[in-house]
Amino acid sequence: MTALFALATSLLWGLADFGGGLLTRRTPALTVVVVSQSIAVVVLGTIVLATGAWSEAGPRLWFAVAAGLVGPVAMLAFYQALALGPMGVVSPLGSLGVVVPVGAGLVLGERPGLPQLAGIVVAVAGVVLAGGPQLKGAPVQRQAVLLTLLAAFGFGAVMALIAEASATLTGLFLALFVQRVTNVVAGGTALYVSARRGTPALPADGFPWRSLPALAFVGLADVAANGTYSLAAQRGPVTVAAVLASLYPVVTALAARGVLSERLRGVQAAGAGLALVGTVLLAAG
Repeated sequence: MTALFALATSLLWGLADFGGGLLTRRTPALTVVVVSQSIAVVVLGTIVLATGAWSEAGPRLWFAVAAGLVGPVAMLAFYQALALGPMGVVSPLGSLGVVVPVGAGLVLGERPGLPQLAGIVVAVAGVVLAGGPQLKGAPVQRQAVLLTLLAAFGFGAVMALIAEASATLTGLFLALFVQRVTNVVAGGTALYVSARRGTPALPADGFPWRSLPALAFVGLADVAANGTYSLAAQRGPVTVAAVLASLYPVVTALAARGVLSERLRGVQAAGAGLALVGTVLLAAG
């Protein structure tokens, strides 16, 4: 079940990133984050009320609050790094956040077998290559690298924190709700400050009402991915769950290929193949 939940996480995150990427072509990235997460808050709030998840409130929710604070910082750092570019270097480097939950699992005493260790190495290499790194002839600013590493650490920290935020299914609903509320508060504050400084918060034609279904999908897919990852980490080795969940860049690349007809470069195809081999090794181990 660990592999199944973790692969579902990579699918959901990959599709959410693809959808978010399309939306940010027309709407400021921070606005996409705040609106999509606000929709997720409404849905999760309804689920929490319907399931009586408030009874699960306890000290572990502080992990959800921390994840909610770290997430927007990581996203902003990542978007800024993408702006500095080149994207072909920034994007795959962002997936290196997997080392945080994997390292946490090793510190907590998890000891993967030889097939799993091989699978971890192969899968991580595949994820990096699937991003299509363009190192030749593409100068990289030091600031872009530092921002990307900050974002990667943040993404990995969110994975580790949300896995510790609950012990039951209803508790997970409450933890995800708290995380998203924190996301909206933090992101909304940043959006307000940005608007006060003169940065447009909306497209030229006003609020993107026509994009609401897409924004809802992005927000809910991201929430669902956090949930499936938490379930994966609770049901098996965190080292395995984290690596399988980090395959989302492959999903994003394949979605771009299928929807936008973007061609995979040779290095990306090789990376996708390595990621698949790594997945098989992890599942078999």
